[in-house]
Amino acid sequence: MKWKELDKIFSYFVRGIAFFSFFILSFIIIFIVKESLPLFKEMGVTEFIFGKRWYPSSYSNPSMGIFNIIVATIYIAVIGVAISFPIGLGCSIFLSCVLEERIKNIVKPYIDILAGIPSVIYGFMGLLLVVKFFEKLGRPSGESVLAGGMVLSIMILPFIVDNCEETMSKIRKKYESSSKVLGVSKWYMISELVVPASKKSMVISMILALARALGETMAVMMVIGNAPVFPTLLGKAQTISSLIALEMGMTEVGSTHYNALFASGLSLLIIILSINLLVEAIKKRYLGVELWEKKRCFIKY
Repeated sequence: MKWKELDKIFSYFVRGIAFFSFFILSFIIIFIVKESLPLFKEMGVTEFIFGKRWYPSSYSNPSMGIFNIIVATIYIAVIGVAISFPIGLGCSIFLSCVLEERIKNIVKPYIDILAGIPSVIYGFMGLLLVVKFFEKLGRPSGESVLAGGMVLSIMILPFIVDNCEETMSKIRKKYESSSKVLGVSKWYMISELVVPASKKSMVISMILALARALGETMAVMMVIGNAPVFPTLLGKAQTISSLIALEMGMTEVGSTHYNALFASGLSLLIIILSINLLVEAIKKRYLGVELWEKKRCFIKY
């Protein structure tokens, strides 16, 4: 009877925490939408989203279009994930299937530490190493989209490694003894069973990494030049998060510029939610790999 009462109390407690979290999230979203609405009433959603000129301080012809900034935000995040994902996948396979458990317990914490380093440190390292490297190659300025993507790739690496490595380790432990009995090589087990069975984990890792990259502010702001122009790989650009961080403190509360910055934050929120929903739909549609099929292929070999 006592345990049933404790279970009931714990159940109510968990529900209360979930409801409170939902309430806080809803409040944040409603507040952002409320602060964004005056801008949309004044200039319209289409003009704001697809406008290519951001110059809110002009007295004669102020312009607040964030198309270039949205493209730059997605561009830099995709570059970061494209660089980091193959490296993270290789690290996950190496840690989970190749490295001895004793050595793995020594190496993995060093990868986890990367997630706890302040972003400003990554920004300084990017300025001293990545930006200077591009300047030595003959570029007039080393600040660029590629520099931002390279810095981001290091920052999001732990998110990819942690998720993929944990799943791969569980799958390897489950089928390692069977593979030895059947005489199947380790690399066949990795390529035909461990990696295919980890597809969902890989997708989740990419979602987390992309969301982290889209919302990153300080490190990216320090190496991309912060110019609201259409992004090119070796040119300067500006992301939504860096735009808000740089200009929010200089705006008058209630001004059109102030509302435009909140609308920019709303745009970033919608982008992240859309990416998550899209990937979730793709995962359900194309990655429903049945485990018994993998077992059948494994035993058939």
